[in-house]
Amino acid sequence: MATTDLLIAHGELTQTRLRTRDDTPLAPGQVRVRVDRLALTSNNVTYAGFGQAMHYWDFYPSGEDGWGIVPVWGFGDVVQSLHPGVAVGERLYGFWPSSTHAVLTPDRLSPQRFADAAPHRSGLAGVYNQYFRTALDPLYRADDEDVQALMRPLFITSWLIADHLADNDFFGARDANGRATVLLSSASSKTAYGTAWALSRHPGVEVVGLTSPANEAFCRELGCYQRMLSYDSVEQLAADTPCVFVDFAGNGQLRRTVHTHFAGLAHSLAIGSTHLSEVALPGSGKQLPGPRMVFFFAPDQIRKRTQEWGAQAFGERMADAWRAFSERVTDAGSPWLRVEHTRGMASMPQVWTSLAAGRLDPRVGHVIEL
Repeated sequence: MATTDLLIAHGELTQTRLRTRDDTPLAPGQVRVRVDRLALTSNNVTYAGFGQAMHYWDFYPSGEDGWGIVPVWGFGDVVQSLHPGVAVGERLYGFWPSSTHAVLTPDRLSPQRFADAAPHRSGLAGVYNQYFRTALDPLYRADDEDVQALMRPLFITSWLIADHLADNDFFGARDANGRATVLLSSASSKTAYGTAWALSRHPGVEVVGLTSPANEAFCRELGCYQRMLSYDSVEQLAADTPCVFVDFAGNGQLRRTVHTHFAGLAHSLAIGSTHLSEVALPGSGKQLPGPRMVFFFAPDQIRKRTQEWGAQAFGERMADAWRAFSERVTDAGSPWLRVEHTRGMASMPQVWTSLAAGRLDPRVGHVIEL
């Protein structure tokens, strides 16, 4: 048996190559999974952009200096098992390599999930080490695997961002009428409009979407932004507007404009980057006026809410929000997402390169079937 990987150059994320290697035999306690459905989104570009700083390259080490295997979300089936608690044929949802196969070391098994206990992943964020057994996964539906692969991890981040802001009362960014204003850059991205939707469930919040002129029409059609502005018209908003800035774009010039223009800026939160040449690492932006930019790390909010609410209550709240959001995204009358399928590893370099270069239609979600 052999595995094919998509390798991405650390220093130039649009440079890729495919590599095929012979599989090594399983050790006792391990399973081999055939990955057959995965999503490629701007979220994966963020993983690559922060690959070294945030250790995303470490989940599935490539073994080659200067090249990484970017993690992706999707589904796979167990095709070999040397673990007594995991059967061949089980279908799993989780965080995979951009590869045809993955080897896991299941631990802390429950009927719904298990964790990968591979030694090299022991120091990495635990939320990414969880694999859900679809037979009893409360969020799973066999007829919408595409939407789950594309939107489930993004929406969880979106929901957590909205919860984080509400949990901190929007950092005091409220006007005389008690209304909070939240600015979201890269408003056409799936994580941004998921955040806008989640914020709409909190009363007294105005969400302002910031985007390129080419994506303004799409963002207006979504209906989840109370106001849309192109990047070059941000200064149309009054400078004294109390606001929070959530930056999905990583555009240094935009961030400087926001920090310089808004005297009422109460908080600046960096999520990812859709501008590869300007990837903003934690601690950057120190010279900007106003509040210091803070990097949002979703697992921190998961840990906080799990401790406060309990694991079961946290899971139930998240599941309720996910079901409502997925219904909106796939609404037959006005869907927010159109899924496009490509088949085989040979298709991945082209899709990845277009995504990393920002050339793909925001209406489209790309699912690779292997």
